[in-house]
Amino acid sequence: MLKKFPQNPITLPLITQLVKAGTSVGANYSEADCAESKRDFEHKIGICKKESKESKHWLRMISKAVPRLKDEAKILWKEANELNPVRYLCY
Repeated sequence: MLKKFPQNPITLPLITQLVKAGTSVGANYSEADCAESKRDFEHKIGICKKESKESKHWLRMISKAVPRLKDEAKILWKEANELNPVRYLCY
């Protein structure tokens, strides 16, 4: 989807940030799958949740920057939201 976005000074940082946050979710999930302990697993899953929330933020920003692609961004936002269905307190 991000290849469809026009590249300009406004969208380039948004695209970069979304790529980083979005790919981090999968990478940290893979790390959690091979966790060495329950605590390590919980830590890595916590990072996944944070990165998915960040991805949702960047998707909202991109939707505002390029309104014609809002529907496509909304689909990805819903997918990211599935990783964070409820709010958790951060300690």
